[in-house]
Amino acid sequence: MVREYKPTSPGRRFSSVSDFSEITKSKPEKSLLQKIKKSDGRNNYGHITSRHRGGGNKRMYRIIDFKRDKHDIPAKVAAIEYDPNRTARIALLHYADGEKRYILAPLGIKVGQTVMSGKSVEPEVGNAMPLRSIPVGMLVHNIELTPGRGGQIVRSAGASARLVAKDGDYALIELPSGEMRKVHMNCFATIGQVGNTDHANVRLGKAGRSRWLNRRPHVRGVAQYPAAHPMGGGEGRTSGGRHPCSPTGVPAKGGKTRSPRKPSSKFIVRRRTK
Repeated sequence: MVREYKPTSPGRRFSSVSDFSEITKSKPEKSLLQKIKKSDGRNNYGHITSRHRGGGNKRMYRIIDFKRDKHDIPAKVAAIEYDPNRTARIALLHYADGEKRYILAPLGIKVGQTVMSGKSVEPEVGNAMPLRSIPVGMLVHNIELTPGRGGQIVRSAGASARLVAKDGDYALIELPSGEMRKVHMNCFATIGQVGNTDHANVRLGKAGRSRWLNRRPHVRGVAQYPAAHPMGGGEGRTSGGRHPCSPTGVPAKGGKTRSPRKPSSKFIVRRRTK
């Protein structure tokens, strides 16, 4: 659920926030924390390589188990927690052998529930299994692209992909973008949809809240002077005079920036839809 603020100030008027009703534990598991070194979007020379980054609140990184490689050992969901590093919530698992791990919290998972991963587990929400074992038509998330590497796609809040078909050694998956892609049958995926589906409805409401999230102001190219941006300059206000691009000339809207010889292109059956 999303909670609206009372309009006590101009910034509060348009702000909304998640009500965090699903969170059951406020302090993270210490053994699963790591420090994050901030770079403010700069490389080892101090040059800005990612614009509009910097500042933001301090965070500790929560180590997430994207691989789900603890097979056939039941784990109990001990808590649902907030993670400042991602849009999804995370679930703390207590395995039967005493180990603790974090996973992305799927929609509908509850404290006390048991989840497992393996080749022959039941296709229930929160369980991880190879695509070979998942029934066609099911929603999945945290999908591997290389067997054993760990989930790389469909990990943000509310995201889910659908297993459309199986053909030989490959499964056909429809991604949230509309792209159809072939993924090897031995790749693991987690059953269900990623939780925190209301994340898309939260409005920051003020510039300061963007700064807390490490986002600095984004100045339009047409508002800059000619030496700073290809779309800058001109007498009076202009619309740019060319297709939208970055300061280095990379197309920004609709232009193709993907390498034509990218090896994984052969696995894309249908490009993403607008």
